[in-house]
Amino acid sequence: MADLTATDQLTKSQAARRQRVVAAALELGAEGGYDAVQMRDVATRANVALGTIYRYFSSKDHLLAAALVEWARDLERRVAVRPPRGDTTAERVVDVLRRATRAMEKEPRLSAAVVTALSSNDPKVADCQREVGIVMDRIQGLAFPSDFDPALQRRITRALGHVWFSSLVGWVNGWVGISETGDELDSAAHLMLDQFG
Repeated sequence: MADLTATDQLTKSQAARRQRVVAAALELGAEGGYDAVQMRDVATRANVALGTIYRYFSSKDHLLAAALVEWARDLERRVAVRPPRGDTTAERVVDVLRRATRAMEKEPRLSAAVVTALSSNDPKVADCQREVGIVMDRIQGLAFPSDFDPALQRRITRALGHVWFSSLVGWVNGWVGISETGDELDSAAHLMLDQFG
């Protein structure tokens, strides 16, 4: 039997059903946050059987984490169309990360839901965490000059990804404001990258 959590192995109709489920979860999360995303409600809104959801997602957290992966891929497409701006690598990296943060700020309940889900110990969520990290590394990579040392770039983008995620956790839990999240990213990027010009 095919692994229905691997999107590249789905038939066209399976992919469409899975996408409806993700869209329904995103809508419910945007409306009411983490607690509003109940699997039965997702099934109703997506017009699928409850059992169908569990063929694709192991848990609510897996579903929300998978939605964040899709959000990150969409951000990657948008950044590819409108490349990072700035005179230095640090400025371009900050531009990318601030865009990502602003996008999350527009949907605070949904952002809180996906960040909460991403903190789960579900093994499928861990897969999504890795995928979000890979996509965010690629997005930040668009801000680096082509001759930048790839190994060092990877270490920097991973470190900045951790700063971004911990800042988001602080924001969704009310510890810091969204502007402080951007300021933390700005500071970390400049600390790591100013030496390279």
